[in-house]
Amino acid sequence: MWLNNILETIGNTPLIKLNKITKDLPCTVLAKVEYFNPGNSIKDRMALKMLEVAEQEGKIKPGGTIIEGTSGNTGMGLALAACVKGYKCIFTTTDKQSKEKADILKAVGAEVIVCPTNVEPEDPRSYYSVSKRLATEVPNSWYVNQYDNLANRQAHYEQTGPELWEQTEGKITHLIVATGTGGTIVGTAKYLKEKNPNIKIWAVDSYGSLLKKYFETGELDQNEVYPYISEGFGEDFVPQNYDMSLIDEFTKVTDKDGAVMARRIAKEEGMFIGYSAGSCLQGVFQLKDQLKKDDVVVCIFHDHGSRYVGKIYNDQWMIERGFLEVKTFRDLVSGRGNKKLIVLNPDNTVAEAVELMKKYEIENLPVIDKGKNTGAISESGLFDKILGDASILSKPVAAVLEKAYPEVTFDTPVERLSSFINKDNGAVLSKDEAGAFHIVTKYDIIQSLAK
Repeated sequence: MWLNNILETIGNTPLIKLNKITKDLPCTVLAKVEYFNPGNSIKDRMALKMLEVAEQEGKIKPGGTIIEGTSGNTGMGLALAACVKGYKCIFTTTDKQSKEKADILKAVGAEVIVCPTNVEPEDPRSYYSVSKRLATEVPNSWYVNQYDNLANRQAHYEQTGPELWEQTEGKITHLIVATGTGGTIVGTAKYLKEKNPNIKIWAVDSYGSLLKKYFETGELDQNEVYPYISEGFGEDFVPQNYDMSLIDEFTKVTDKDGAVMARRIAKEEGMFIGYSAGSCLQGVFQLKDQLKKDDVVVCIFHDHGSRYVGKIYNDQWMIERGFLEVKTFRDLVSGRGNKKLIVLNPDNTVAEAVELMKKYEIENLPVIDKGKNTGAISESGLFDKILGDASILSKPVAAVLEKAYPEVTFDTPVERLSSFINKDNGAVLSKDEAGAFHIVTKYDIIQSLAK
C-alpha cells in the first residue's frame, strides 16, 4: 500500500541498541534515531504539527508564507510540509550553522537569510528579530516561533513519548536529550512521566547557554551566555516550551566532547549522526555513576551527519579548533633527540652521497646550500644514473640534483604529509624554531600510521 505524500513518513523511527561504544556502561543504552524522518531530523515532527495547528486556527491561508528563525532542521521540516501544502518559506539562521544546512533548505525551495550569531536576541540583526520583522512586512505570512509555540512540545507528547513507551515495552528508566527549544524533552517527558513518574529525564546543555543555571537557580544569568560551536541545542533565553518541573537534571557538554563523541558513534556504531547526538551520548557518560544494571536509557539522536560534513566530520576543521588529536611532523621527529639531519651541499660528490647513504642506511638526502633547501638526492634516482654512466660518481651532486623536497610546517598533520609525497619525491622537510631542518620520509609516515 502506498503513502499519499512524504509527510506520512514522519515518525515511527527506530530505537536501536548501542553496543561497542557503551560496552563499559552498566546499563542498556538505546538510540532513538530520528534521521529516519524524511527531513533527516526529529524537527519534522513538530514542524508539521505546528503548521497543522496554525491551519486549524486560521493563522495561515492558502498560498501564504511560512517565516521562522531556524538552525536548519526545523526549517527542513517546515519546507517539506510547505512543498506538499503549497506554501512559501523564508528562514533566518545564524552564521555559526553549517553551510550544508542552508544549502539543503534552498534545495527544497526556501529563501534563507543568514544573520550574525554573536548578538543579543533583541538586537535587530539577530535571527530572532529579523524573522519577527519579516512576519510583519510579508503579506499573508505566519511567524512560526518554534520556541514559544506550544504545538512544538505537543507533537512529542502525541508521538515521541508514546513511541518510546511502546518500543521499550514500558521498560525505559531514563530519557536524555540535548535540548534547545524544549519541545522534544518536555513533550516526551510529560507523556513518559504520566506512564511512570519514576522515569528520570536528563537534559544536555552547552557551555555558553544559560539553561542549566536557570534550571538550578531560576536566574536568567546573561553572564552564562557566550558564543559556542555546538549546534542545535542550548539557548540564550528560556523558551516558553519549557516546563522545568518535568526535568530531573541538567549536564553541560563541551563543544569538543560533543564533536569527538559524534565521530565515535559514526565509526563504532555505524550511525552517521549530528552534533547534538554526540553531545547527548556524552551526557550519558558524564552521568554514568547514577546508572544501574537494569536501567534502560534512551538517547535522542536528533539528526543526520550530512548536515555537518564541513564541520565535525572534516578533519581540518576539527584540528583547527583543537578538537582532534593527531600526529604531526613534530611528533614524528621528536623521538630523534639531538640527532642532526644528514645533508649534502652542492659541492659534495656523488660518491660522497653514496657513502653517506650506506653509512647511515638512508635513501633520501636533502641538498642544502647556505641554509636553503635547493634539491635532493635519492638512492633510487642515483641507481639509474650510475648504471647509465659510472663516471658521475666523481661529479658534484649539483650535476644530478633531483627536485627539492617540499617544506611544511612543524605542526602539519601526518595525514596531510602523505599528499606531499609521490614517486618522484620520497620525503618532506620542515624547519624547527631554531631554524634547523628535519626530514620525514614515506617510511616514517607508514610506520606512524601502522601504530
